[in-house]
Amino acid sequence: MPDPLILQEPLPESDSGISLLGRTRRSRWMLRIAVVVILALAGAVMWVTNQWLTQRFTETTRVRTELRLALYTGNIMSELQRTSVVPLLLARDPQLTQALDTTDYSTASAQLITARKEVAVASIRLLDMQGRVVASTNRTQIGMNFSNTPFFVDATRSRGTIFSVNTNEAGGTEFDYSRAVIQDNRPVGVIVVEADLSKFERAWAGISDALAVVDSEGKIILTTEPRWRGVTMEEALAARSAPSAIQRALQATADWANEAPDAYLRGQAVMRTEARIPFRGWKMIAFTSYDSVRERVNAVLALQIMGFAILLALVFYGLSRRARRQSQVLRAESAELRALNARLSREIAEREKAQKDLAVAEQTLAQSSKLAALGEMSAAVSHELNQPLAAMKTYLAGAKLLLQRARVEEALSSFQRIDDLIGRMGAITRQLKSYARKGGEAFEPVDLRSALSEALSMMEPQLKTRKVHIIRTMPRASVMVMADRIRLEQVIINLLRNALDATKSVEEPQVEILLTSGETAVLSVRDNGPGITDLDKLFEPFWTTKKPGEGTGLGLAISSSIISDFGGRLTAHNSESGGAVFEVQLPLLSDKNRSIRAAE
Repeated sequence: MPDPLILQEPLPESDSGISLLGRTRRSRWMLRIAVVVILALAGAVMWVTNQWLTQRFTETTRVRTELRLALYTGNIMSELQRTSVVPLLLARDPQLTQALDTTDYSTASAQLITARKEVAVASIRLLDMQGRVVASTNRTQIGMNFSNTPFFVDATRSRGTIFSVNTNEAGGTEFDYSRAVIQDNRPVGVIVVEADLSKFERAWAGISDALAVVDSEGKIILTTEPRWRGVTMEEALAARSAPSAIQRALQATADWANEAPDAYLRGQAVMRTEARIPFRGWKMIAFTSYDSVRERVNAVLALQIMGFAILLALVFYGLSRRARRQSQVLRAESAELRALNARLSREIAEREKAQKDLAVAEQTLAQSSKLAALGEMSAAVSHELNQPLAAMKTYLAGAKLLLQRARVEEALSSFQRIDDLIGRMGAITRQLKSYARKGGEAFEPVDLRSALSEALSMMEPQLKTRKVHIIRTMPRASVMVMADRIRLEQVIINLLRNALDATKSVEEPQVEILLTSGETAVLSVRDNGPGITDLDKLFEPFWTTKKPGEGTGLGLAISSSIISDFGGRLTAHNSESGGAVFEVQLPLLSDKNRSIRAAE
């Protein structure tokens, strides 16, 4: 039912109130405009500052990185040039030449260890012409064969010093200088000196930049990132972990607000700086993060934000003084609002009372509909009671004659028949009396089979007045639901009455009642009448297809409301074979709910 309208009288407004309201609105608009102007100015200033400072600090960082690369490349060249002289000196050492000639290597390893300490190289190895290590600063390598390695093959074919990059037995990269040992104008062995470039990787590990040295083929031979070694720079940058959604959003924001970074390393934007190493086409590449740049830029932006915040605070302070003056007038208006609120509270209380009265009226209307059904059944009940009354009269007359003739046993038999008829009449009246009571609010476990049987018993007198074929199909097991028994029987009787009314014009009327139990309990009542013409309006109050005086149009509306209170629903549709089908669906009472109800 729609809510009743609450009519209110408009509050009187004085000229001062109107002018105060206008000033309040103007001040609010001024405040909004001032805040928008300050925020726009702050955004523009911070944007320009961010662009200018980012570009300036980025160039400073790039220049600093270039100077650092120049220092690192000089260190690498110095180490390579110093190491390249060592094979030439050792190849001319007469003791090593004599050891190769006499195959007496007892003191050769000690001599190489002494030489390595003096020249500070990674390792020194002496190989015979079969490529076997006969002396070494690493004694574990003695006996190993390197006859197929580039540093041995190239050295035996050349009279100069050969440089090669090789992979050692541990899987790492070593940088070797090799030279043939010549005696009598023929090679008798090869001296191999490994340059100690790994010390630079250890030194670079202490800085925040990522460094890499690539050869002429583009492969990385020295790097602070171990997983880069042996691949090209493009492959190394491509083999990064996919950033998360938050990281992608931050990267997109950074790219939009600043210049696009040169690359991404470990999910962070970095700038790329290159320096050429004047040795075999090598290059050194450095990747520097923007953290230092952002920290310096953010420090300046923080100061600007603080300044604009102070400016906003001053604006709010000036406007707050005007707001304090207006608060006094607002207090007076608040008193009027409290009075209005009290009046609205009274109207709400009256509205709630009207809703309660409406609920009582709806319950009374449902009871009236049920009593109307009782009125229709009264004629059939009267006919049902007249039959046992006539039989009782006959039995009493017969018993009187039997007593006069001293046939006591036969008279007692007649009295027993009279007692059975009285019990039958009492059962009929008790059913009508129980159905006439108002349904309560308390639900209880109800067996749908017994409720259906009780409703059919109450309808039995009315069914006997007509020739209707009733087909009833029910499961053997109980079908338990939570409902009010009286109201549930009222719904079943309403559906049966509608089915009987729909079959008045049918030659062979038939009503089929089907009770099933699956996920829910379903009670179907099907007739072979003409069907329903307007399904959309079927459950609307006061809508009926019956003639005036034969129905109020409330039975199905009340039945639908009752089933909704039980947690189910009442639906209707026309059968394909003709007639109407009404279905009542109710949730089954589970074993858990039964135990809870038993405990209560």
